[in-house]
Amino acid sequence: MPRGLDMAIASLALVLASPILLIAAVAIKLSSRGPVIYRSRRVGRDGAEFDLLKLRTMHPGADPVGVGIPVLPGDPRVTRVGRFLRRFSLDELPNLVNVIRGDLAIVGPRPTLPAQVADYTAHQRRRLEVRPGVTGWAQVNGRAGIPWDERIELDVFYVENRSLALDLRIIARTARLLLTGHGLYG
Repeated sequence: MPRGLDMAIASLALVLASPILLIAAVAIKLSSRGPVIYRSRRVGRDGAEFDLLKLRTMHPGADPVGVGIPVLPGDPRVTRVGRFLRRFSLDELPNLVNVIRGDLAIVGPRPTLPAQVADYTAHQRRRLEVRPGVTGWAQVNGRAGIPWDERIELDVFYVENRSLALDLRIIARTARLLLTGHGLYG
């Protein structure tokens, strides 16, 4: 998708989501101590690192280190408000700021942690050839419910087959998944 279209979609989505972001920020602050925004160091296009912005869903200090610990249903690290935000992927709304900054696209492979990228094979590094996305082919084909290697293969498939038609298909499937909440946890 052209960068200008990414920015237009992200800007409009941020405006429309601003009441949700305000309510979520208040709920996060009232329910637990700590910042509203969680920053996670991620790897983007061509291996450039950036801070991915998300609404904080875990108790302060419970964030994963290194490759990270998967978040499973009932995970005690996740706050009560965080469970709701994760259920509908509302915690990802600040990713739209990353789109405007140029760190992310609307569609592309989800950005991963530096420790994960360090273990990539040459084939897996292909996923770094494009700007990572807020949503992607792996996201709409199982999200965290599929094995890591399979997710990377789906991302490489996207890199090799990306098109506006595929992006629009991914956006439509993302909307459906957000409404149902399917596939968030393994």
